[in-house]
Amino acid sequence: MDSVIDGIEYGPLAGLLGQWSGKRGMDVSPDNQAQDDKTAFTDELTFRVAGAAENAEEQQLVGVRYRHVVRKSCSGLIFHDQIGHWLYEPATHTIMHSLTIPRGVCILAGGKLATEGQALVFDVSATAGDDTFGVLQSPFMKDKAKTRAFTMKLILQDDILSYRETTSLHIYGADFEHIDASKLQRITYDPD
Repeated sequence: MDSVIDGIEYGPLAGLLGQWSGKRGMDVSPDNQAQDDKTAFTDELTFRVAGAAENAEEQQLVGVRYRHVVRKSCSGLIFHDQIGHWLYEPATHTIMHSLTIPRGVCILAGGKLATEGQALVFDVSATAGDDTFGVLQSPFMKDKAKTRAFTMKLILQDDILSYRETTSLHIYGADFEHIDASKLQRITYDPD
């Protein structure tokens, strides 16, 4: 798999490109009593090239955009639909993950690219109130289901992609760790 696409060096992001499918995901979210509510899910994840960007004639970035659709295993109904970007700054090996959840929450998480054996590890985090890698949320979400922090560890090895993300919430009067985890297989590689 070539990391240069249309003359742009995508580095580690090139490995994400294409369509992915997972059949064994698990969502642990709060019920209305702030107790664990576990939902098995399937997920479809598509990454496409987004191109290169330059900031202030100093910073060079490259990015891929994605759409992540999650369906309940029991019914096939969509219960999560998310869009965003993964960005990479080659000079510093910084990884950034920007995402929008259609409940009035936007996150910019950041971290460093790492390796575990042959696997690439994208490990990012964001904290509410942080001026750089932080969380923005609507007034309703801030009052009713405040996101305090977000972490995601995505591991890529060949045609297998696994992730675990934790959203730290204050909801229903209690603190709660909302966790999503899945393992996906690449279905197609499509750099466009």
